[in-house]
Amino acid sequence: MRLRLAPAAQHDVPDLVSLRSAAHRNLAAQFGEGYWAPAVTEKAILFAMRRAVVYIARYRNQPVATLTLSTRKPWAIDKKYFHPSRKPLYLTSMAVHPRHQHKGLGRLCLSEARRIAAAWPADAIRLDAWDAVAGAGDFYRKCGFHEVGRAIYRATSLIYFELRL
Repeated sequence: MRLRLAPAAQHDVPDLVSLRSAAHRNLAAQFGEGYWAPAVTEKAILFAMRRAVVYIARYRNQPVATLTLSTRKPWAIDKKYFHPSRKPLYLTSMAVHPRHQHKGLGRLCLSEARRIAAAWPADAIRLDAWDAVAGAGDFYRKCGFHEVGRAIYRATSLIYFELRL
C-alpha cells in the first residue's frame, strides 16, 4: 500500500476522531484502560491543529493513519536528553486504524515524517513513548530512532527517542 500523508483540514476532524478513537479502544482492549488510551474529542483535535500540523492518510477514501508534527517542544519532553539541534520537529502523536495495523503503515508514516521533516527543513525528529506494556519503544527502535534518555511520568517510564536527519 502506498501512503501519502496530507495536512488535515477542519473537515477531516470527524474522521480523525474516529480513527484515533478506534486506535485507543484497541489499546484499551489489549492492555486495559490507562493513560495510553485517552478519550479523543473534536476539541482536542482542533487544539492540536492550532499548535501543530496534523496529517491524515487515506486509503480508498477511508482514514487509515494520522500523525502530528510540531516545532513546539511538548511539555513532557526534557531537552537535556537530546543532541544539540537548531531545528527539531516533535512527533507528538501517531495512530494507525486497527483494521490496517501490522501492514507496515506505521513504518510508512515514519518514512513520510522523515520526508516532511527534510522539506521543512528540520535536523531531527524527537518523540517520547511509554516504556509500558502499551508503549511503542520497540517499534521506534526498529524504525531507526535512537533512545536518548528516560524520565518518569505518572509512575511510568517515558523513553525519549531521536532521529537525526
